[in-house]
Amino acid sequence: MTQGTAQDPWLLKTPPGTSDFTMHRAEAGGADVLVCTVGKTVLHYDYRALADLHAMLKAHGDWMELGSADEQKEAKPGTVEAWGRSADNPVGGWYGRKKGLRGRFGMYIPPLMEALGLAEVEHNPRGNRMRAI
Repeated sequence: MTQGTAQDPWLLKTPPGTSDFTMHRAEAGGADVLVCTVGKTVLHYDYRALADLHAMLKAHGDWMELGSADEQKEAKPGTVEAWGRSADNPVGGWYGRKKGLRGRFGMYIPPLMEALGLAEVEHNPRGNRMRAI
């Protein structure tokens, strides 16, 4: 079975290593999504976020702070989180697809990118960064 399916999800940890979560690829509402399960909470992110974020990080050319924040909070400017909800990104806004749970892009997408060999991610208690490989 191929890892990344509902039957065989990626088993991941948040960048600080404090929480476990799973992620798998699926279809929801006619779109290709990443299903992120943290405890009993299920978040959806647009699958193209992986390629789009990798391309942005390659163009950026250096480390970028993750800056994870809930949807209801402002994202720190210049962070992966801010980019993941910016009108200037390739989808013109949120990569998160479930209203009320669209944030935390900077917490959950970077570990998957690291597992897929697309990025390096720091694993400090706070202020983690990532860069493209």
